[in-house]
Amino acid sequence: QAQLVESGGGSVRAGGSLRLSCTASVYIDRTYLMGWFRQAPGKKREGVAAIDDDGRTSYADSVQGRFTISRDNAKNSVYLEMNRLKPEDAAMYYCAAAPPQGPLSAEARLWVDVYRYWGQGTQVTVSS
Repeated sequence: QAQLVESGGGSVRAGGSLRLSCTASVYIDRTYLMGWFRQAPGKKREGVAAIDDDGRTSYADSVQGRFTISRDNAKNSVYLEMNRLKPEDAAMYYCAAAPPQGPLSAEARLWVDVYRYWGQGTQVTVSS
């Protein structure tokens, strides 16, 4: 059964850092596209960062240069290092996995509809 479990959320002050982790079940292997998404109250879920099986990354413009996505295939895990956090980064953050589906543009890797499996989310709160 495909399963994703996030951890690492919390409450920080603006300018601070957090590191989110996501561990996938063995069913989700290194060939999967992995992504981080977020959803704030009253807003649509949006793509934050993604990393494919070749290590190519994509980032939303709003987090470019502040967030870094990485993966450890040996641990079946993906991470999101978040630095210089802003109040507008506050949201529920979700880890997601997409099975291999051919080449995707950098933009497409951040589309919600591309992903099949989702974690339950971890809350990030940023105070000003």
